[in-house]
Amino acid sequence: MTKNALQAQLLKAGLVDNKKAKQISKQSQHAKRTGDAENVAAKKALAEAQAQKIAKDQQLNQERQQQLEQKMLYANIIQMIKQHQITDTVGEISYQFVDQSKVKKLYITQKLYDQIVAGHVVIARLEENNGLDYALLPRPLADRINAKLEGFIVVSNDQSETELETDDPYAAYVIPDDLMW
Repeated sequence: MTKNALQAQLLKAGLVDNKKAKQISKQSQHAKRTGDAENVAAKKALAEAQAQKIAKDQQLNQERQQQLEQKMLYANIIQMIKQHQITDTVGEISYQFVDQSKVKKLYITQKLYDQIVAGHVVIARLEENNGLDYALLPRPLADRINAKLEGFIVVSNDQSETELETDDPYAAYVIPDDLMW
């Protein structure tokens, strides 16, 4: 009887008749079974919002994962350079090269100088603690590093790059590889 207490009060007061009371009762029961249109719309909006939030979270996680993988790759390359760099490099011959529009100079041995000029040894940039340092690496390792991530190799004398062009007016004037500047 508590379920229809309001209905009974409305009937006693004469505000509604029996037919109208039954119709209201049926409508409320139908709304409880199927859910209001407002509740359905609210549930749909909530489900859409949750789906958008999940998609956004997945995208952010994917970006973070890519950044982490990039950092790991960078650290691995730095480690490869440190492990495989040529250590006995100090000599009396100066080798000058351009890095980031600045002329840099390394003092190396004559043997390493010849190998750099021939393209068997390359110079790689090694950034540590906001300082800039350079390492000498064998060509095969430098090629592997460059395939993984570019930007480390500063000097790479490739013989195919130095081939003379046919329409070059100064083709007859060959510049020696060991020219000091």
